[in-house]
Amino acid sequence: MRDIIIDCDPGHDDAIAILMALANKDKLNILGITTVGGNQLLEKVTQNALKVLSLVDENIPVASGELKPLTRAIHTGEDAHGDSGMDGPILPEPKYTVVSTNAVQFMYEKIKNSMKKVTLVPTAPLTNIALLLRIYPEIKENIELICLMGGGIHTGNRTAAAEFNIYVDPEAAKIVFNSGVDIVMAGLDVTNKAMIMDDEREKLRGKGKVSDFVTELLDFYSIASKRFGFEGSALHDTCAIGYLLRPDLFEGKRYHVDVETQGDMTRGMTLADVRPVPEKKANVLVLLEVKRKEFIEYVCSCITKLDQK
Repeated sequence: MRDIIIDCDPGHDDAIAILMALANKDKLNILGITTVGGNQLLEKVTQNALKVLSLVDENIPVASGELKPLTRAIHTGEDAHGDSGMDGPILPEPKYTVVSTNAVQFMYEKIKNSMKKVTLVPTAPLTNIALLLRIYPEIKENIELICLMGGGIHTGNRTAAAEFNIYVDPEAAKIVFNSGVDIVMAGLDVTNKAMIMDDEREKLRGKGKVSDFVTELLDFYSIASKRFGFEGSALHDTCAIGYLLRPDLFEGKRYHVDVETQGDMTRGMTLADVRPVPEKKANVLVLLEVKRKEFIEYVCSCITKLDQK
């Protein structure tokens, strides 16, 4: 069993990723969930995380983190996630509250006190993770892996060059990618292929409380997906959790990846050295392929498992 911390900004796909992890507590021991400004402002995404946990009666400790990027103003994803950050379903106010408003200190203490190395699962801008590594560099010894959703070596989505999470705080991403910690990158190269189609979404409807919640999430999310030119809805953040649970469904290659922070047109670009003889040693396993149908079936099976609690 892995000890993990999920660092997120819920977010439709963040919410589904959290539910996937909760459906597999025999494989993933969630030490905590931390939040960061990204898909929406910090207060909103923190409330969304608490609402998701309340829906399934899971009192996982939640710590809120950074309001904005290290050096830039916040840039939110309202065009995809709506005013609340998780538009679509209507959930009651959460029954839980945050245990800390200092996510970096929370992560440090959880990692330091864990009996084994911890895997970090960021599905948001990397501000919290970068601060953890910068303030407490010694904690790297206790981190097994950073399995993140972000980037894309062939395409962007916020711009032609940059994926949203990396674009929001490229300075933080650069710190993380150059930290020396082992990284798995579930970027757009694979997450754009992790697409749930409308007919697959409909199979969840009416199955139970959690399935109906996810269906309503996807009802809203699919509108933005189609506006962006996709046939279905890409379940981006679920790939980071999915890889930890079912690595057999993914394929990737190891590259040296760095982050552009300065370019007017390339801010947030994750640049992989794909040359036969790269200049630097590979630092990232870049996921490139997913068995789409099997993966979507697995995601749905996790959701319906929670209906049976």
